[in-house]
Amino acid sequence: MQVEVLTDEDGLKGAWFAATIIEPSGEDKYLIEYKTLTNDDDTEFLREDIRACNIRPCPPEIIVVDGFKVMDEVDAYYNEGWWVGVIAKVLINCNYVVNFIEYDEKITFNQADLRPHQDWLNDKWVVPSDV
Repeated sequence: MQVEVLTDEDGLKGAWFAATIIEPSGEDKYLIEYKTLTNDDDTEFLREDIRACNIRPCPPEIIVVDGFKVMDEVDAYYNEGWWVGVIAKVLINCNYVVNFIEYDEKITFNQADLRPHQDWLNDKWVVPSDV
């Protein structure tokens, strides 16, 4: 099953990473294999036991026709995972400055590396403005 996994590892906290569930590995835990994170020598994808509360289905794709606007909450693909941020500035050519409040950092992204942020609540996907 294809999923996204939230990790507690330093430097990666708060990001969701694409993974595949390999098998159950204990009470309320699963062995997963990351799709983008590799072991230290980059020879194979990293496998790890993850608590079920840190696993969610992959969010449905939302097509953004008119682009994003300032203050839109987005997920930005950065360092192999999806990080939650807020659009701070709209630039030309479908580029955006995203503010990562938790890390006090702003980074420029192309729209292709952004998606509308969604939360997995009560077994369904919810856009924050709908909460």
